[in-house]
Parts: sequence; C-alpha cells; structure tokens
Amino acid sequence: MEDPAGRRVDYGERHLVEEDLAATPLAQFEDWYSRAVAAGVVEPNAMTVSTCGPDGVSARTVLLKAVDARGFVFYTNLRSRKARAIGHDPRVALLFGWHATHRQVAVRGRAEPVPRAETEAYFRSRPHGSRIGAWASAQSEPVDSAAALDVRYRELAGRWPDTGSPTDVPVPEHWGGLLVRAHEVEFWQGRTSRLHDRLVFCATGDGTALDEPGNWSRERRQP
Repeated sequence: MEDPAGRRVDYGERHLVEEDLAATPLAQFEDWYSRAVAAGVVEPNAMTVSTCGPDGVSARTVLLKAVDARGFVFYTNLRSRKARAIGHDPRVALLFGWHATHRQVAVRGRAEPVPRAETEAYFRSRPHGSRIGAWASAQSEPVDSAAALDVRYRELAGRWPDTGSPTDVPVPEHWGGLLVRAHEVEFWQGRTSRLHDRLVFCATGDGTALDEPGNWSRERRQP
C-alpha cells in the first residue's frame, strides 16, 4: 500500500473571491454543479449524508435528486438506518466532493419528508428495475446472501412485470423523499500551499430559502 502521508497534490492558483460569489447559495451551487458536470466529474450529484442516530454517528453516499429554493432532496427506504437516524435527530450534514475540480460544497441543515405526491411522482420516473429494487431490499437489514436478495427481486419482478407504464409497480409506503433545509452552505476551493478558500452562506433570521439573498449573510473562514 502507498503511504497516504506521502501523497501531495497542488491545487493550483484558482481562487474563490467574494466578488465572484453569487448572490444566493442556490445560484452558486447551480453554477458549480454545472461546472462539475462539464468537467466530467463522475456522478456529480453524489453526496455524503451524515446523521446521528441512537447508535451514534454514521455517514453514507447517496444521490441528490433535486435542488431548489427549499433545499436538497434525496430518496430512501424510510426504514433504513439513515431514515431512522433522521427520525431521532433531523440535523444532518451533506458533502459534495468534486475532487476533479478541487471543490467541495458542505451543507448543514435539517431534514424533513417531502410531500407524498412528490415522492410518488419521482418513484414513477425511475426505471422499472429500480422500482422493483425499492421493494426487494429491506435496506440496512441483514440478509443471508446476495443470492437470497436476487431471489426476492425475481419474485417481485414476476409479480409486477415491466409493462412500460410508470404505474406498473406500486409506490412503497416505506419509501420516500427527504428534503434538507439548509442553514449553512460552504463553498470550498482548493488552493496552493493549503491556503484554501472557504466562503460560507449563513442563514439569518429571515428564513432559509436558498434563492433569497436577504436570507443569508456571507463570511470567509480560514482553511
């Protein structure tokens, strides 16, 4: 194994300065996300979700499925470890690590369920196999083998064959979307000599809508 302490990467001279920061966290996120896509970042919508449940802190990577003025949305089995943790403590942290562009976006906020109609609309937009998978997996629970999960999947695929209709698989009651309403969004730009730029939007008392400039103050933090 390579010695991790010996690895060095110079992030270059790119800067993130206050004058270039967008007026709102939503606009800044959309700009950086688009640039990550253009740079060929693999799954730029991948984000680490950190939670604190009754059994302690945990983190995992999930996929962002929507971002708008309300916040950041992902979908999950509502009986999973992450969903149980959020039920225990709705405070969560998100991290987008766009290493190819030497950028990160870190979000702190509170998670809440999205409206059921929104969950159902998104579920019906998924490929047939993914809809079956939502039923087949009791997410976070032990399973005897991968083969046992495959058997369960085939049983359900036989029950609900692919007809080409978005409603050929019912929406599970135990599956849904979670919206993270941010109260802090940090944009991190790597720089040479580890003098990284960290510009942070902090929610004020006026609200947390990501597209309202009056809802946010801005500050620079030391790297």
